[in-house]
Amino acid sequence: MSSAPDIILHRGLFTTLDRSNPTASAVAIADGRFVAVGHDQDVMKLAGPSTKIVDLRGRRVLPGLIDNHLHIIRGGLNFNMELRWDGVRSLATAMDMLKRQVAVTPPPQWVRVVGGFTEHQFAEKRLPTIDELNAVAPDTPVFLLHLYDRAILNGAALRAVGYAKDTPEPPGGEIMRDTKGNPTGLLLAKPNANILYATLAKGPKLPFDYQVSSTRHFMRELNRLGVTGAIDAGGGFQNYPDDYAVIQKLSDEGLLTIRLAYNLFTQKPKGEKEDFLNWTKTSKYKQGDDYFRHNGAGEMLVFSAADFEDFRVARPDMPAEMEGELEEVVRVLVQNKWPWRLHATYDETISRALDVFERVNQDMPLEGLHWFFDHAETISDQSIDRIAALGGGIAVQHRMAYQGEYFVERYGAGAAEATPPVKKIIDKGVKVSAGTDATRVASYNPWVSLSWLVTGRTVGGLRITPQRNCLDRETALRMWTENVTWFSNEEGNKGRIQVGQLADLIVPDRDYFSCSEAEIADTSSLLTMVGGRIVYSAGDFAKLESVTPPPAMPDWSPVRRFGGYAAWADEKAKTKDTSLAMKAMQMCGCANSCGVHGHDHATAWSSRLPVSDLRSFWGALGCACWAV
Repeated sequence: MSSAPDIILHRGLFTTLDRSNPTASAVAIADGRFVAVGHDQDVMKLAGPSTKIVDLRGRRVLPGLIDNHLHIIRGGLNFNMELRWDGVRSLATAMDMLKRQVAVTPPPQWVRVVGGFTEHQFAEKRLPTIDELNAVAPDTPVFLLHLYDRAILNGAALRAVGYAKDTPEPPGGEIMRDTKGNPTGLLLAKPNANILYATLAKGPKLPFDYQVSSTRHFMRELNRLGVTGAIDAGGGFQNYPDDYAVIQKLSDEGLLTIRLAYNLFTQKPKGEKEDFLNWTKTSKYKQGDDYFRHNGAGEMLVFSAADFEDFRVARPDMPAEMEGELEEVVRVLVQNKWPWRLHATYDETISRALDVFERVNQDMPLEGLHWFFDHAETISDQSIDRIAALGGGIAVQHRMAYQGEYFVERYGAGAAEATPPVKKIIDKGVKVSAGTDATRVASYNPWVSLSWLVTGRTVGGLRITPQRNCLDRETALRMWTENVTWFSNEEGNKGRIQVGQLADLIVPDRDYFSCSEAEIADTSSLLTMVGGRIVYSAGDFAKLESVTPPPAMPDWSPVRRFGGYAAWADEKAKTKDTSLAMKAMQMCGCANSCGVHGHDHATAWSSRLPVSDLRSFWGALGCACWAV
């Protein structure tokens, strides 16, 4: 190395994921890349007069997390308008947040809770009623999206969108009505979510400058949780290039704090081939740089192949024209050497798509194209083998952490034990990685995904995956780091703390490898670095941050008061959530508390063993919950 490094981090516990150099205590960074990874005494010798030195005080350090499927570009345009119930543990707290947001939201703006949560995360195990929404918001429109299955609108929102007695039923959805035929405010996806998203699209949009602010704050929230990169999966009502102007501006100005590889998602039913013919003429695969680059097509290739998952209704059959329409698009992509991603929930859809891919492969080889299926909850062994034979991959997301209860209710606990079969996919040697599918169907919090991969539990606490199908912590971490790079064709460039790779790392607020399993989902970052830049810092490192966006716009934005996941910025909401959990324990009615769980016996009783984590406890029978 000819010149001194820009920054050195030392006295840390580095998990590098580099098998030739798995641990280190210090790293040196220059020009955005790791230039030394080793022991303090060796790395510190490289420091020059201008080298910044950061003492990590013995904390664990991990490679930056990369989400394999995040709707970050669309989510960023709207983040500042959305009240997030992600991670909120009681409906009472969520409704108090809603009431407080209604009080500061000016007309004609809406209060929107747009996904990222499930009723099962609440202590009450239910959603609010329409009457409850009307009581807290008689005049302000409230739109509440729950997963892919329903939206709840209060009376003001129904008036704002114009749904009335004479409004026709939309295709693939249902407007619930009272005995007189008037809409009640409940919209159901049957079987697809188009009605939910079309209704949401009727709301006011933020002006361009506010969308810039919104995107910056969404990226900062992701940085707070340790996310340093993502593959953007496009999204409905997100047109290219118009809706990419904000992210392009931030890229041009060097203000991105998340590395983004973006896929292009068609918006034209029956006109999909035309979209991709146009895009392959005007866009080049891999165009861009290490912060913002093109990643091919999808996750929507053709609308006839989209089997939206809503486990509250029966599996939808794809129409007969699926194969023909899909083949036309895939041939355009292969001819232009564009990889693709395809949304597919059920094996029935995956196997039919594989018929198409195999047919195309006979005269237009797919070799070298990093194409993959997204989700793949019910994929079969045979389909996994067919993907392997064609050189494809499988990108899984933690949708079952939010919908596991519904899946078990419909298909049974046995069917849920390997849904999706992550361990089997790994064992078969197929390329596989992890992500969230945020922001609507699940939360953007990567630690919830890591927790689900390790524990097999939903956010509601239901154990759906037996231990034999769960991952160890290192394997789960690789699913969120080095494994993702194949899916964006960036292997060897990032994903590990290794000399030559991009200097993206995080210092979590607890040791991921030694904390209890129950704590994994509550992790956040104390220090997040992207390309050697500190893009988020807190706690002992709070003064180190070099990139801080101005306050969220508009001034009534829920982000200003609540922050994001679990209302982290609002002491009232956090205190209320904690006190409600304590109150539930106090109301357990048991004469004796437990030395391990206190009066939180429900955790132990709902487990197959009366412990929350065998790693952190002395065995299965040391708990008193089963003796009260």
